[in-house]
Amino acid sequence: MQAWSSTVVQYHRLRNDLAVIRLEGDVVPFAAGQSVSVTVPQNSALTRRYSPALPPSLDGKLEFHVRAVPAGWVSGSIVNETRPGDVWQISDPKGGLHVDDSGRDVVMIAGGTGLAPLRAILLDLTRWEQPPNVTLFVGGKSPRDLYAGDMLWLMASQLRWLTVVPVVDQLHEPWAPDRWNENIRAEIGSTTAFFEPEHCWEGSVADVVAAQGSFLDSQILVCGSPGMEAATVRALVETGTPVEAIRR
Repeated sequence: MQAWSSTVVQYHRLRNDLAVIRLEGDVVPFAAGQSVSVTVPQNSALTRRYSPALPPSLDGKLEFHVRAVPAGWVSGSIVNETRPGDVWQISDPKGGLHVDDSGRDVVMIAGGTGLAPLRAILLDLTRWEQPPNVTLFVGGKSPRDLYAGDMLWLMASQLRWLTVVPVVDQLHEPWAPDRWNENIRAEIGSTTAFFEPEHCWEGSVADVVAAQGSFLDSQILVCGSPGMEAATVRALVETGTPVEAIRR
């Protein structure tokens, strides 16, 4: 299997359990919305699949959003040990998550770092002459868990065809502090807007999406944990959305 090399050029720790890693290197032949197999030097015997958060570029730029999961050998080492200069091996692009050119409205539903491939698709849509109208439901545990809130706020304010709906399990933040989030807010200050509790729907993303009624003539893209995807697809179908309209 062919593999491509890419070097870490930036590492941003956004939360206790989450980091954004930017790389540059070989041009990887993937499509926005696909995932790739990743091997990192901290655990070179193991591979994991992650979805780039940027569409393909001719200069080999890649970005990954990685959350450390409990007992996650690879995700934990990426979040805690990645350093600029690390060389990653990228291979096996695959997946069918995409927006077609039918002109139909698009509903995107992201849970956690499932936002990454949908963000790549959104950025790819900015290259279209006439992008479709897109509604993005993005879910997290609390407003603090919406790690890309400032970026999504900016995109929604600049792209007339994009509506962002933040959804959280609970409006109140957990008592445990997150120094990475606090540091980011202190650095940015009041120059950038975030999604605050008053902007959010409370509940599971599946329930909130189901409350909108059926989507009879839309393209539906769902990306998140296996449990989130299963619950969301089930809720969509139960409220009348055609299952053949759903991609995940």
